[in-house]
Order: sequence, then structure tokens, then C-alpha cells
Amino acid sequence: MIQIDGSPHDWFEDRGEYCTLLVFIDDATGRLTQLRFAPSETTLDYMQVLHDHILAHGVPAALYSDRHSIFRINAKESDPEAETQFSRAARELGIACIHAHSPQAKGRVERANQTLQDRLVKEMRLAGINNMDEANAWLPGYIEDFNRRFAVAPKDPSDAHLAYAGTPASLMRTLSVQVTKTLSKNLSCQHENQLLQVETTGTGLGLRGAKVTVHRHFDGTCELLWRKRELTYSVMDKPERQSAVADGKSVNARVDKALTRRNTGHKPAANHPWRKMPVGKSAHDGQRATP
Repeated sequence: MIQIDGSPHDWFEDRGEYCTLLVFIDDATGRLTQLRFAPSETTLDYMQVLHDHILAHGVPAALYSDRHSIFRINAKESDPEAETQFSRAARELGIACIHAHSPQAKGRVERANQTLQDRLVKEMRLAGINNMDEANAWLPGYIEDFNRRFAVAPKDPSDAHLAYAGTPASLMRTLSVQVTKTLSKNLSCQHENQLLQVETTGTGLGLRGAKVTVHRHFDGTCELLWRKRELTYSVMDKPERQSAVADGKSVNARVDKALTRRNTGHKPAANHPWRKMPVGKSAHDGQRATP
């Protein structure tokens, strides 16, 4: 079982940005399997660390985490079978997700976080590491040194990891944020304020109204799949919504509405001097014009 957690901290002691260290640690041995700095805990960042863990060690039997909304849906009225993007990916990989009821229940990873906030901070200061990119490139060597010092032999020497049987592309697709969209008549769909326009060569009619899946990967790229087949697409800016065309029956009402908005200005207070002036008088009455 692998315990996972995020540790927000001033890791670079004001030399760099405040960020979070994502920690994967083997519950049986205390060995760090993965470390990665990220701006905060997000689904895609955890997917990236799990991806790297699988490439290095295989597919773990179980992941032990807190009850963060990345890992489970916490709303009381939610469907008991509902999944987060991360838990869906874990299920597809055959990984059991176990959620701790308190920080104390995650003793192994919590103790590791405390150790890292002391030792790792000092090591990075001595190594001149000042930002997340430098730190992530340097961390593999630190992990080896940490495990040599602190890891212990397991009671059961058998490894519960399984080799991943799929392709690198299928692993990336599983560990992605997936959203189902419906293609319009012109074979486009909207995703995150962008318009994805499918490019076809003669098969377009069959795609009208088709359900497609947008895969957003942790490296920033996106794939558009239809029946597990990748579709070529271009990204266009989402068009601005235009005003509706007014017919003869509605144009007067729209003009009246516009005038009402224009005339709704500041209302003077009840004791404003203008309210005390006689009707028909002007504030400038009695004033001499400047020559």
C-alpha cells in the first residue's frame, strides 16, 4: 500500500514560491517512491505523480489518502457510486482507494512530511535550489539518499505491485481529466472557453451529434477521442455571444429598456440643497456672468 499526501510549506525559505510537495511513500518500508513539487494539490498533479510511480515501480495494490475532494466526493447528497476523476482512473488501473478518517491515521506519510520539512529544506538551501523546476530535477537523487537512511525491511518481502500491461499512450489517457462532449452539426464542441473544431476528410456526417471525450493531460495537452479513436482538431477562440435580432414587435420594448437603464442614475438625498429650491428656479439664477 502506498500512502499519498500533499505538504504545503515554504520549501524554498522565501527564495522561491510557496508550494506543495506531493509525497508517495511505501507503508510497509517507509521508502519514498515519488516526490514532486507543485503549486498546490490538484487532480492532474496527483495523476502525474501516480504515472511516474507506475513507470518506476508498477501498479500498486492500494493508495491510502485523506478525504480530500480530489480522492472522494464528500457531498452528503451525492451518489454513493459517484467517482472523482482520480478515483475513476485508479479503478481503471485496478488500484483500491482507501481514505483515512484523520491525519493521525496516515502516520507514515505525516511523519515523512515532518522530516522532509526539516531535512529537505536544509538540503535544498545547501544545494542552491530555489524553485520548483530545479527541485523536481534534483529530487531523484535525494530520494535515493533518504531511502538509504530511513527505509526499513518489510515484514513480508513480496512486492504487491503489478507490471502495467498497457501502452504508454493508454496510461496517459487513463491518467487524464476526462469530459464527455457532444459534437455540433459543424463538428465542434466547447471546452474551457475554447472551441474545438474537428477536422475530417469525408467522415464528418457520421460525427454530427456524436459523443466525444476530451482528455486533458497533466503535460498540458488535450486529446479528443471518439470510440477510442483520436480525432484531429483545431482550437479556436470561443465566439462572443451576439445580441438577438429585433423584429418590429420587440424593437420598441428594447429601446425603452435601454432608456430606462440610461436614466437610472444617482438620486439626490432628501436634504440635498437642490430639493429646497422653488420649482422653476435654477441654481445659477442671480449669478452674474463672468465677463
